[in-house]
Amino acid sequence: MFHISIKQDDYLTYILEDRENNSRLEVVPEKGGIITAWKLNGQDIFYLDKERFKNPQLSVRGGNPILFPICGNLPDDIFAYGGKEYQLKQHGFARDLPWEVVSQSTDEAAEIVLRLTSNEETLSVYPFEFELTFTYQLVANRLIIKQQYHNKSNQVMPFSAGFHPYFWCQDKNSLDLDIPASEYTNKAGDKTFPFSGELDYNQDEIDIAFKKITADTASFVNHTRNIKVSLEYSELFSTLVFWTLKGKNYICLEPWSAPRNGLNTGERITNLEPNTKCEGYFEIKVSNV
Repeated sequence: MFHISIKQDDYLTYILEDRENNSRLEVVPEKGGIITAWKLNGQDIFYLDKERFKNPQLSVRGGNPILFPICGNLPDDIFAYGGKEYQLKQHGFARDLPWEVVSQSTDEAAEIVLRLTSNEETLSVYPFEFELTFTYQLVANRLIIKQQYHNKSNQVMPFSAGFHPYFWCQDKNSLDLDIPASEYTNKAGDKTFPFSGELDYNQDEIDIAFKKITADTASFVNHTRNIKVSLEYSELFSTLVFWTLKGKNYICLEPWSAPRNGLNTGERITNLEPNTKCEGYFEIKVSNV
């Protein structure tokens, strides 16, 4: 029923399959531990810009990038801490670094466990020792991501974490959004707008944050493809971000643990005590409508 294999593409890629339910996932540990593809019953769930993915100088646009230790960007990419300034680029470094494969299992799911540990490179921009352990599980129409964040330093570790899933979508006007919020803020965070489920996809870019979410689930229906995509997330995640570009075949609905620049402002940031751990949960489920 469950199966895991490896292929050598541009990068070493792990293929997780639930063959009975025609569900297939591709994971690239050495490039940010990213899930690059998910195909269910012949349909692509995630979008991937394959040409950008091949270029190590460009950020990935597609799949499900991991965001840590920040979500979004900081003003001038500067993180101020302990009287010093550190350069942290947008969405942090976890999505760019190689992750280690810890274990695999096909007992109750197609499962792979990945780990990222602090090193000289991360300490130069983020002065905390840490260990992240992410468990990817594929079961039928569900992708489950269990996360553990471990502060291995002797000081309180502030961080935010999140995901940036790119959902394949050609006709955005065929979408029905169900986001548990009645307002959103713009990218700059200086204006708030009411939300009733509708967005104007004729804009060149939509980059908005729902900071006052009222439930641990969100979803959208793609009527062109006759599917519903449902997100479920643990209480670690306080913010949902919606992002898309005009003319691109994707939308991003992103669970973040803190809003943009939270590492500097302290807004909803997670402050993990020394030598302690916390956990997160994120699930995506795809069903027919």
